[in-house]
Formats: sequence, structure tokens, C-alpha cells
Amino acid sequence: MRHTLPIAPQFYVTAPQPCPYLDGRMERKLFTSLQSDNADKLNDALSKQGFRRSQNVLYRPSCAECVACLSARIRVADFTPNKNQRRVLRRNSSLRREVTSPWATEDQYALFRRYLDSRHADGGMADMDIFEFAAMIEETPVKSRIVEYSRKIERPANQSLTAVCLTDVLDDGLSMVYSFYDPDRAGDSLGTYIILDHIEIARRAGLPYVYLGYWVPGSRKMGYKAGFRALEIYKNGVWQDIGDAAAHSGEAHPLSVDPIAEQVARISLPESQPVKS
Repeated sequence: MRHTLPIAPQFYVTAPQPCPYLDGRMERKLFTSLQSDNADKLNDALSKQGFRRSQNVLYRPSCAECVACLSARIRVADFTPNKNQRRVLRRNSSLRREVTSPWATEDQYALFRRYLDSRHADGGMADMDIFEFAAMIEETPVKSRIVEYSRKIERPANQSLTAVCLTDVLDDGLSMVYSFYDPDRAGDSLGTYIILDHIEIARRAGLPYVYLGYWVPGSRKMGYKAGFRALEIYKNGVWQDIGDAAAHSGEAHPLSVDPIAEQVARISLPESQPVKS
């Protein structure tokens, strides 16, 4: 007899802590560990349901009274850059892209530190040392890549690391896990450029989506994501076109979030390969 067995990970909830995106709100996450034997399948399945990866953990917001955080992805086939994004592409056309295995380097960490000190000095990663940085990059049980962007320097004849993105390769797209870039080049809109380049990478690979992480209505940190055409958000258990971004609000009241047990019961898990018994 042949049958399939579902992967059955255990889900947990973090303790509440101050929200990094919306003042006065508390953040809570639903999370599970990635199982080594079927990590890629679990990452693929849960990414389609609003989860994100951090090292060997998958998580999504599950705040007690708030549903503001919405997973966002771009439909590659339908995307066309707007006028400003075309300028960003031209401005950064001299950048050289290199895709490598997830391996941390001293140059990456130096750029990462400059980025944090300039833009997120009071954030949760502010105290991350080089060993923790290496763990963030290298501890991945799924198919991941480091995408580096460099500018050519004539003297000396080498490359100047300008931007980096840790990227997961899903069965239906690219998931941008974390990116950082040279803070002295703020005028080059490098964050936007990295997304635009990932759209092109996905297009060439025949992958339909680029996953951007969470879009949070009312958060200035996340507002730029709504500026990309063909953007979908995961809301009320389904992917839907964002439509008018102003129509979405960070709803917050005791009845806006279902109980954890109900949330977990609705999660669709992948199946393992057929086994004999």
C-alpha cells in the first residue's frame, strides 16, 4: 500500500514586544522551525501563506489585536517599471551583479555595519556582531543565494561592494530575506534597484513572483513597497491585488485576530514523498 504523510511541524508564539513599525502597538509572532528533511517544501508552502524565513525559523505576525502586517509579492509577468524606477535602473546600470552561495565575508559585514549604523541604529539588529551576522547568512536549510552588487574602481583595479541581498529560491519565486547597501549612496535608491533586479532575475528564471516581506499600512519604513506595480498582498487568507493602497488600514481591535489554534488549523502543510507500508 502506498500513501503520503504530511509534514507536521510544531507551532509556537513569541511573547509580546514593542512593534518596530507602528508606535504604541505590540508585536507577536507565530513561528515554527524548518525541518531538515523537507525544509524546502515547508518553506515553499508557508511562504505562500504569509510566512518569512529567518535562519532555520519560519514566522509570520500574529499580534493579539492587530492585523496591519501584510505579506507582499510582485507578479513578475505583469510588472512594468514606472518613470522613477526606470531612472533608478539607468542610475545603477554600471553595477555588477554576482550570485554566490550563502557565505558571509568581512566585506559584507563591514557594509552591513555601516548600513545599520546609518539607518537602523536603534533597531533589533544594531548589536549584531560578525558571528551573528555569519549565522544570519549561512544558517539556511533551504536553497539560498547571496546576491552582491559592486561598482568598478579604476584605482585600485577591483570592485567596491555596494549592496547585498540574501535571497531564497522558492518553487514559485524569489524571496528577498534581507538586503542592505551603502548608506552614502542614498540618492541612488539602491533598495529599489535591488528589487527591480530581482524581478529581472526571476523573469529570466521563469519564476512568477518576487516576495518582498511585509507591507505595513501606516509605516513609513514599509511604504515604498506599495509603489511597485503588480503588487499582491496576503490578506484574509488569500493573495489579492493591492488595489488602492490607501484603502488598507492597520486594523487593531480585540476581534481582528483569530485564536492561535484556529490560525494553525488553517495552515496548509506540504506532503512528503509517497512511502510504502
